[in-house]
Amino acid sequence: MALEDPRRPVLLALRGLGLGDLLTSVPALRALRRAYPGHRFVLATPAYLGGLLPLIGGVDEVLDVSGPGPVPYESPEVAVNLHGSGPESIQALRRTRPGRLLTHTHHLVPGSEGPAWEPETHERRRWCSLLEWYGIPADPLDLAIADPGHSPLAAGGEVVIHPGAAFPSRQWPPDRFAHVAAELARRGHRVVVTGGVTEVALARHVAQLAGLPEESVLAGRTNLAELAALTAHAALVICGDTGVAHLAVAVGTPAVILYGPVPPALWGPPQGGPHIALWTGRRGDPHGDRPSEGLLEIGVTEVLDAVARVRGVGVR
Repeated sequence: MALEDPRRPVLLALRGLGLGDLLTSVPALRALRRAYPGHRFVLATPAYLGGLLPLIGGVDEVLDVSGPGPVPYESPEVAVNLHGSGPESIQALRRTRPGRLLTHTHHLVPGSEGPAWEPETHERRRWCSLLEWYGIPADPLDLAIADPGHSPLAAGGEVVIHPGAAFPSRQWPPDRFAHVAAELARRGHRVVVTGGVTEVALARHVAQLAGLPEESVLAGRTNLAELAALTAHAALVICGDTGVAHLAVAVGTPAVILYGPVPPALWGPPQGGPHIALWTGRRGDPHGDRPSEGLLEIGVTEVLDAVARVRGVGVR
């Protein structure tokens, strides 16, 4: 983290969300870095994401902010709302008294300028389009992160099963993940189960149902940088619509990603890469308290068939 230089103007961006949200904003963050090369770039985001920022590049300092604010900063030269449609995030950045504010407009914030919020825009494209409205070119495909280094597992080449998700509506049933894991293990592949510290019980449950050894459960045992390295050296990732899906895309690891209730057209991987997005066409509440109907329509057979189709993967 760079030391504060009072002579440098400050570029402040707000993205007070999670891992996947950070990774979908990478093209916009890089565009901002190019547009303001002499500024000290402060990113207002949850502190735990700081371990990933060296792999993204360009950010000088992390300001620990979760959600749309408040943002404890004063008088940046430029503030950028990469958080959401507002009004909370717009008002939070206004309170920092920036010299210039780049944001979407909102009818509840008088005098707010910027493009209108388009709900049917892919998340990567959304933030690039915002910057382009202000005359800053941005490439939504500029999303690869740097090599995260050696895997925490010596061998590499594992199949990573990540059963958790931010909300139950996006979480495929654990027994189905276990069926997939068991079948791939039966075929001779080393399978590991990942998750955060709040997902240890879920990961153990999946591993037990699949008959995997205890050491296959990595949930709660890897920090974010280690998870990035593990993902980069894996043969394949199988997960739902969650941050690990975006991590697999960012490091170029093939993935089978299960979508529902939000379509991949809004949050999915770029077309043409080594990833398969499974989606039945049913939308629903992305913050619901039970798996969405569309997600439940995806069966174990469909996932195993997708595994066989993933380009560039030696997992059959």
